[in-house]
Amino acid sequence: MITTANRLNTVEEYYFSSKLREVRQLAAEGKPIINMGIGSPDLAPAQAVIDAVALAMQDVNAHGYQSYQGLPELRKSMADFYQNNFQVELNPNTEILPLMGSKEGIMHISMAFLNEGDQVLIPNPGYPTYTSVTNLVGAEAVYYDLAEANNWEPDFEALEKLDLSKVKLMWIGYPHMPTGARGSLALFEKLVAFAKKHQILLVNDNPYSFVLNDNPMSLLQVEGAKEVALELNSLSKTFNMAGWRVGMVSGNAELIDAVLRVKSNMDSGMFFGIQKGAIEALKSDKSWFDSMNEIYKKRRVLTEQLAEKLGCKVYKEGVGLFVWAKLPEGIQSAEKFIDQILHEKYIFIAPGTIFGSNGEGYIRFALCVKEEKVQEAISRF
Repeated sequence: MITTANRLNTVEEYYFSSKLREVRQLAAEGKPIINMGIGSPDLAPAQAVIDAVALAMQDVNAHGYQSYQGLPELRKSMADFYQNNFQVELNPNTEILPLMGSKEGIMHISMAFLNEGDQVLIPNPGYPTYTSVTNLVGAEAVYYDLAEANNWEPDFEALEKLDLSKVKLMWIGYPHMPTGARGSLALFEKLVAFAKKHQILLVNDNPYSFVLNDNPMSLLQVEGAKEVALELNSLSKTFNMAGWRVGMVSGNAELIDAVLRVKSNMDSGMFFGIQKGAIEALKSDKSWFDSMNEIYKKRRVLTEQLAEKLGCKVYKEGVGLFVWAKLPEGIQSAEKFIDQILHEKYIFIAPGTIFGSNGEGYIRFALCVKEEKVQEAISRF
């Protein structure tokens, strides 16, 4: 009998991978499913982006292996994007590494910096992949609490009381997923100071900066952040390119080189046409962000109405691609609540528990559903 690796005992199939099979089965049975669970943009990239890919297909270099570091002009576009939107200066040759989506960056960073037995600070609630990747590389997850009472920001007094002697890396992500908490430069300054004090690699996962957010920020705006920090970013949400798998990691040359040493052994470069499309997307000006946010604003208003119709209390300060809401008084289980709605009303909503124990009592709606579908969801109650 062929057995699996022991590391598989530390992880389960990703929640959305298994749950969406159930949702698809209901749809196959003819049930009128409205999927508000997953943050996969339903809007298209700009036409100029699609045209750039089509044109690239005719290039003599289109179909061969590409550089592990991406096209020089892609890295330049990424550096320009950071300069124009965050006023952060990055050397495109040494301080930016294009990725096939920022999710792969979580694995690459973990493989580059974590040894077995190292500890990793992970937000609770937070993106589940931080935990699964930590487990896969043999490191130990140490959760730090985020709570609504503290605006979903870390409690630094509580952090300082932890034994940090084995902590090598700390994951953060603002705007925060799943709650939508904005964060602030003041918070980033505290986090950088904390990382420097304890010699911890701080990694900000930053794919939601431009969705319903009038103040996009980068951790790298903080003076001295490059000494201890990396930042992941993505074109998935900002430019409706989730399936294209384009992201980036930024930071000082030494840290980026360590990530490249892993990445260059994992793939053979990003498809040329996708890189050309990404270059075009990164040229987008404020009008692109404004046009997307006009759509998301209308969806958020309706989604908040739906949440309130369910008796939930919406976290109104949230930005990004989701609406985070507290369950009605007396209802304890988020998973039972969403399963009842799924099987009775055929609406799929994500339970807060998939993001950690502090997500119990909350649910999350994605703004990736057209207005008429959200209206239909409201009418089902």
